Amino acid sequence: MTPVARIEGKAIPFGRANVDTDVIIPARWLKTISRHGLGRGAFETVRAEPGNVFDDPVYADAPILIAGENFGCGSSREHAAWALADLGIRAVIAPGFSDIFSGNAFKNGILTVELPRPAVDRLMEVARTDPIAIDLEHQTVITPFQDRFAFAIDPFRKHCLLEGLDEVGLTLAMEPKIAAFEARQAPWLKPAI
Repeated sequence: MTPVARIEGKAIPFGRANVDTDVIIPARWLKTISRHGLGRGAFETVRAEPGNVFDDPVYADAPILIAGENFGCGSSREHAAWALADLGIRAVIAPGFSDIFSGNAFKNGILTVELPRPAVDRLMEVARTDPIAIDLEHQTVITPFQDRFAFAIDPFRKHCLLEGLDEVGLTLAMEPKIAAFEARQAPWLKPAI
């Protein structure tokens, strides 16, 4: 997983509330176990709307998505996080997230930043013209206009994101201790020579 310390750039001012995982990635795209290519199906129903922000060239390659309340509700499909990552999204800012979506996003290296509605409204306004920066180490969202919005994050999640550690990476970091434990075990657990 790629470490996350600072994410900055254009932000997609989406802003809709109660966006479920079927809107993020429709069920017809779930026939794959690959994480690649799902960005093409991300927000497919929204992209069918004329003038949508996802197809606006101003927001091409934006690493931040600004959403409304209860983002990622609905089913627990991990494909939603995969689709966002494939779309290039590294962080989502919203007033609230579904717990399952937030967990899936974290496990896939996507930072979820929960801020009060007035702060999200201000960021939506700024995103229409200027870039936004998220400083994970200092847990702050910053605009070029000196706006500073502090956010909370679980210390374990923060550590993993800063270090780029997913579940496999966390296990591999413990390899010396695992090897020492296995060496102390009964002979039938030791590899044959």
